[in-house]
Amino acid sequence: MPTVQITPAQLLAWRLTRQFLSPRTAESTNDIIQRLCGIQAQVASAASQTVATRQQEPDTSQLKANLKNGTLLKTWTVRGTLHLHRPDQAANVLSLMADARTWEKPSWQKNFGATPVQVDQLTEAVREILNNAALSREELVTALLRRRQFAGLEAELRSGWGAVLKPLAWRGALCHGPAQGSRITFTTPAHVVPDWKGLPDPDEAAPTVISAYLGAYGPATPETFDAWLTRGNTKKGRLRAWFAEIRDQLTEVEVEGRTVFLPSEHADALATTKPHRDVRLLGPFDAYVLGAGTSDTLMLAAAHRGLVSRAAGWISPVVLHGGRIVGTWEIADGRVVPHWFAGEKPPPARAFATEAARIRAD
Repeated sequence: MPTVQITPAQLLAWRLTRQFLSPRTAESTNDIIQRLCGIQAQVASAASQTVATRQQEPDTSQLKANLKNGTLLKTWTVRGTLHLHRPDQAANVLSLMADARTWEKPSWQKNFGATPVQVDQLTEAVREILNNAALSREELVTALLRRRQFAGLEAELRSGWGAVLKPLAWRGALCHGPAQGSRITFTTPAHVVPDWKGLPDPDEAAPTVISAYLGAYGPATPETFDAWLTRGNTKKGRLRAWFAEIRDQLTEVEVEGRTVFLPSEHADALATTKPHRDVRLLGPFDAYVLGAGTSDTLMLAAAHRGLVSRAAGWISPVVLHGGRIVGTWEIADGRVVPHWFAGEKPPPARAFATEAARIRAD
């Protein structure tokens, strides 16, 4: 298929459509999450807002129910952050996260104090301890510290950041279980997901994950995909091989002189997408922003990146106009207050007010 040439406005409009932002959708909560390749859930209210923003009739009541019945899984996946996924997609993403083996990097070992051997030992110990059980962090750490080889890891094991536990999640040994009041618990995917099949081989998982990512956040490069997945930690040879494996299923797209890739099944729709000026207010940590990454200058001017990607990993609520980020917003004294970016044209006041009313209703 020949190269498809598009404008930035077409690209952004296509992403809005693919991500159920314009138009909004009547699809189920789980189908929205599947299309988005998971949603970040370190802040529970932000995860709910990510779903509600895309629904014709906002209703996120299914999130808790679907976690309880095992049709959603909560665990550390993309970029080492806590996400909600459908189990089949979680297994594929976890396989690629584990394949990166970031815990073997000297910088990781220096920062978190665990050697690759200790990570292997922790993985096996946690599989055993959590077999058919759900334990609080304190209960899990207490059980681990009864084993002498983990005594030196107590501080990291107790850390709320969970850095030492993340590789265990990526290897399928641990996930979040049902909450005990305000306390989180840990268990194994097999304990909460009916018919959990474990993690596939990464070479089998990669085509599915790449195609799903490009089908929501593309067209994009392999490097952009890996920035979303592992913060650029996938071995370059592996990344090239995975894309080469599905090259015949991808179409080259040129936008502003840059070549990017899209699953060929979407090429005609992208080429015929018409730009629009729809206004949307997205909550913090929204998938639209995180999927493309705040370094995507088609979506966000470089000069304003620091206003969206804040200290300690905070991603601000943003205002979209035609898919481009033109400002941030906050709720003050019961009102939705925008903060417009210099050099960006604010949307029409009436369109902003309509979206702000929806935020207040949610």
